[in-house]
Amino acid sequence: MADSKRPNQSNEKRKKKYRSDGTPIWAKRYIDGPGIWVSCVKGKERQTVAECYDLFDSVASEIWPVDDIGYGEADSESGNDEDNDFSIEDQIANEVSAMQRPKAEPRFGRVQVNCQTNTPCVVFISCKPPIDPVKLVVRLVKDVEATGVVRSRCIYRMVPVSGSCGANLPEIEALCRTILEPFFSQHPDKKFKYKVELRLRNHSVISRPVLINHIAQCVPEGHTVELTNPEMFILVEVFKSVCGISVVEDYYALQKFNMTEIANAKKSGDMSTERQVFHPKEPGSKGKPSDQSLGHHLG
Repeated sequence: MADSKRPNQSNEKRKKKYRSDGTPIWAKRYIDGPGIWVSCVKGKERQTVAECYDLFDSVASEIWPVDDIGYGEADSESGNDEDNDFSIEDQIANEVSAMQRPKAEPRFGRVQVNCQTNTPCVVFISCKPPIDPVKLVVRLVKDVEATGVVRSRCIYRMVPVSGSCGANLPEIEALCRTILEPFFSQHPDKKFKYKVELRLRNHSVISRPVLINHIAQCVPEGHTVELTNPEMFILVEVFKSVCGISVVEDYYALQKFNMTEIANAKKSGDMSTERQVFHPKEPGSKGKPSDQSLGHHLG
């Protein structure tokens, strides 16, 4: 009897599960949701995480302020208690009530713990609502563009992703449509020139041309591919079995969100004061190969 039940139990475990949109649920991922991929100095991954916490939380608190309502009232109430000479029982009751009052959510709870990638030079910081990783990264790099100061010793480049999924075509297509739809709905009458900016790391299951073609098919009709001077970029980061996607603008003007390159350009005067557009170096000049070959053209 036991032998006859084993095949049935095995088949039940092998049955695929599906989401509400019909896409299959594959193996559980250890990296999920919106977040920021961070390239950093080799061997400084832990220090990079600490820097990301401080840096991201500082900017996030400005864009999405923490609601401190109720804490000032608590302090004033405690001061009034002392002035009014309440009884000891009343004072104890007020102190217990203050201790039981829900505390504001820690800011690091809003910029969640990094997911271990087990890969040198790469960390992933996931973001909780209402934090938008695209807005957060754009704010950070524009601050560097304006000041020429990099508030980090380890961070090289940041790539925001508005969502993550398994690195398989059905899930990637579903996620891509989910992310693209809100962006295009904000500009219903505009036809964009776009480019798919793809980066593959430790992944060899889906080829680059196949993946780019499938992503391009998710773009609504009327929008055209532009490889030289696109107006918008579809960033696609594939790391092992995880894929992250986002839509950004001014990606080349902001030096592919590489803070070090932006700061160097600012100091050397390679940034136009009128439009803040990065002027590429001459072919004979030195540059980082990894930053010069991150993009992949469609076609």
